[in-house]
Amino acid sequence: MTATDELHVTHGGTLDPEGNALNPVGRDEKTWGWFAIFNIWANDVQSLFGYSLVASLFISYGVGGWTAFAALIAAGLFVMWMVNLSGAAGEKYGIPYPVLARASMGTQGAKLPAILRATVAVFWYGVQVYFASTALGLLIRSVTGISGGSEFLGLTGIDWLSFVIVWGFHIVIFWRGMNWVETFLNIAGPFVYLVMIGLVIVLWQRSDGQLLEATATIFANPEATFWTEFKGFIAIVGTMVAYFAAVMINFSDFSRYAKDKPTMIIGNLAGLPFNMILFSALALLTTGGAAVVFGEEIINPTEIVERTDSVLLGVIAAITFFAATVGINLVANFIPAVNGIANLAPEKISFRKAGLITSIFALVIGGFWNSFISQFGISGFVNTLGATLAPVFGIMIVDYYLLRKENLNEDDLYNMDGGTYHYDNGWNGSAVKAFGLAAIFSVATVWIPWFAFLSGYSWVIGAVLGGAIYNALAKGSLKV
Repeated sequence: MTATDELHVTHGGTLDPEGNALNPVGRDEKTWGWFAIFNIWANDVQSLFGYSLVASLFISYGVGGWTAFAALIAAGLFVMWMVNLSGAAGEKYGIPYPVLARASMGTQGAKLPAILRATVAVFWYGVQVYFASTALGLLIRSVTGISGGSEFLGLTGIDWLSFVIVWGFHIVIFWRGMNWVETFLNIAGPFVYLVMIGLVIVLWQRSDGQLLEATATIFANPEATFWTEFKGFIAIVGTMVAYFAAVMINFSDFSRYAKDKPTMIIGNLAGLPFNMILFSALALLTTGGAAVVFGEEIINPTEIVERTDSVLLGVIAAITFFAATVGINLVANFIPAVNGIANLAPEKISFRKAGLITSIFALVIGGFWNSFISQFGISGFVNTLGATLAPVFGIMIVDYYLLRKENLNEDDLYNMDGGTYHYDNGWNGSAVKAFGLAAIFSVATVWIPWFAFLSGYSWVIGAVLGGAIYNALAKGSLKV
């Protein structure tokens, strides 16, 4: 029995929904193969926002299609490198992000970045529950033909019914534990691709075979110069890295379930560049087909479906949008929120309790989103928290690889009263100082117009600054 397995026995079963969400995963519970890791990224890419973002890259950045594709591949490879770094400790020791953060931030200090990440995740979890409910509402209206009706808080009766059903559906999945989460992700990822391919085929038929010709015009950019292509390339890479920033920092929440390190690496290799290429190609073909059929380049897939005037396609699309939105919600929002909340009181808050707390917040945020919350500029607050997290990534990487040489004391990671990672009453002063100094820059890119041109790269710069400052402060004095 390994040290991790012994810890697992001591702290209870990690995959037990009633158990502590932060418990280390034992070797017998590390069951996720490369396909499960692949589908983490498939679901993270396959959202309505992800489609609109990718489609807009080929239109709005003033670059040729091949430059945009090259930038997407470069971004995928960079993110893959980052998550292999951040996920290695999770795979090796079976620990989630909040526990890994204890090594660098301290047993108490780690609660700060964990709750910041959880706050961002809880907010977007509630918002995504609302958006997933719009897909179910589309399905109900397509089947029944019912529309309109009186509204309460900006939602009709069908909207509220859809919202409550989607909210409850999330609870059903997490109530059964991470095995059900894995199963849903493995089904949703391939299913969404099948439907997207079907939509391309429909547009191909309606465009009388002109889809490829229309797509080629998007690739063509006769006014492009080396400088405009280079700037566009850098901008697209920065945009896509920022899109995946949240998952990069807490990827150990998922990598700890991987069978072994090669499985994680293969899953990330297949999952990131491949999904970026496939999803981008389908988005491009769909946009090109819509340009022929409807006379304009439409980057919103729901609008494309609505214009087809097909009830069958509307039903299929509604199910697809629902699956895609729930998938990304589980990956990017639910798991980080649960682990962050559980880290506030590890011995008292189980996986299910943390999930219910997350769901209660989601009920409030999602229910009030359409009529109240969205009008108050909450995105600035959430973006600030996200920017604040950037230095934590750099601090964790420097601590784990440069200072500790990939060796952690597993028992002390769960010792909240003393040990290697207790530092000064649970806080590592060097990490806290590095975190604060680097976060000032990251937050400045959100609020100060002078730094707006760096907003697409603020996460990377913030992570580098955090790691560099921490290395300078802690090197030679860190207790390992």
